[in-house]
Amino acid sequence: MTTNPGLNTLIDFLDKLKKQTADAHKNLEKLSVSASILSPNLQIEDYCHYLALMHAVHKSTQEHIFPLLSGVFPDLEERKKTQWIENDLVFLNYKITESNSVFRYHDISIPFAIGILYVVEGSSLGGRFILKNVETIPVLSNQSGTSYFAGYGNKTGSYWKQFLSALTEYQQKYNCEDEIIEGAVYAFDCIHNHFMNTVKNEN
Repeated sequence: MTTNPGLNTLIDFLDKLKKQTADAHKNLEKLSVSASILSPNLQIEDYCHYLALMHAVHKSTQEHIFPLLSGVFPDLEERKKTQWIENDLVFLNYKITESNSVFRYHDISIPFAIGILYVVEGSSLGGRFILKNVETIPVLSNQSGTSYFAGYGNKTGSYWKQFLSALTEYQQKYNCEDEIIEGAVYAFDCIHNHFMNTVKNEN
């Protein structure tokens, strides 16, 4: 029987990354705004508020994180999601108000930025599951206004694998697992604060 030490090392790193961000992830999921999107009593105003919150997250990611990572992830253009959210909110006649940048940390290193993108891209994984709940709202039942949660569709799994492959390749080359983990924890904390401090726009 043969083993692959390199593969085992990568699996160990991804496991460590998941475990060391678990508390920050759980703290984010415990927020009422996070729970609302999975509530059987989800209201359209809560859905719009959640989309607006995530628009700020993705806008900040595209403006401040993507430029640092073009050499690591060649498919970043395909991973832009602000337009999806904007299309959904236009359909719902909801106006987005300007908000502060979610990720305000200065002098972000490439490994730290990778950690941030790990969290943001990871949010797409639950989209298909959340979509089933979102579509219980009558106005959304005809597949209009749900493009963000539809996401990559049946390509979601393969997009995530491609992302992890590039992430682990970079980590293995530069031995920067601690910085990646720090970036991921920072991302969860920033999104948590953003969710906590953004007032619902009643429009």
